[in-house]
Amino acid sequence: MKRVMNFLIGAALGALVGATLAILLTPYSGDDLRTQVQTRVDRVRQEMENAANTRRAELEAHLQSLRSPAPPVE
Repeated sequence: MKRVMNFLIGAALGALVGATLAILLTPYSGDDLRTQVQTRVDRVRQEMENAANTRRAELEAHLQSLRSPAPPVE
C-alpha cells in the first residue's frame, strides 16, 4: 500500500511540474496558438482543394479523350 501511495504522490508531483513548465515555456498564448493552428489548417485545406480540382480537371480531360471516337486505321 505504501508503494502505491508513493507512486501516486510521485505521479501527481510529476504532473504538476510538467504542467508548470509547459505554461512557463510556451512561446504563445492560447489564443495566439489557436489562431496559428487555424491559419495553417485553412492553408492546408485550400491547397488540398486546389490539388483536387487540378487533378479532377486532368482526369476529366483524359476521360473525354477516351470517350472520343478513335481515328480510322488505314
